[in-house]
Amino acid sequence: MTDDAAEVAAPVDFVIIEFPEGQQNFSGEVLDELARLVDSGTIRLVDAMVLIKDADGDVDGVELSDLDGLGPLEAIAAELADFLAEDDVADLAAAMDPGSVAGVIVYENIWAAPFAAAARRAGGRLIADGRIHSQDIADALEAEAELEDELEQEADKEGA
Repeated sequence: MTDDAAEVAAPVDFVIIEFPEGQQNFSGEVLDELARLVDSGTIRLVDAMVLIKDADGDVDGVELSDLDGLGPLEAIAAELADFLAEDDVADLAAAMDPGSVAGVIVYENIWAAPFAAAARRAGGRLIADGRIHSQDIADALEAEAELEDELEQEADKEGA
């Protein structure tokens, strides 16, 4: 990587979001929010596709640029790279339940590029990274609220 490329390089992540059978409610909101992140310069969309897994476990992958009705993502979809290979799609689809639909996005964290460049200029190098998934946070907060309710009910019983 050249010095110039390192100066503007940002981390690239991917996510796969599964929409289980019978729980799919596609209103366009997800596409609108994705477009907002791109338009604001928070991320650069590198690749995106939709995976459809039938009841038998067979998977069909469709590039975002091949879909209709993308609204604000139409222009963005036309410029995406075919970053995900067939093996990648198979690996991602393995996590899906039969009958589900999943959206896969590969994105560059544009917001992080200036920070990463400053760290590199200071002699720093990434030695570890990680992510706490939003569902894990939501589950933990829900469990904490349930525990607080139980403790409050016990205190009310003892005070009565």
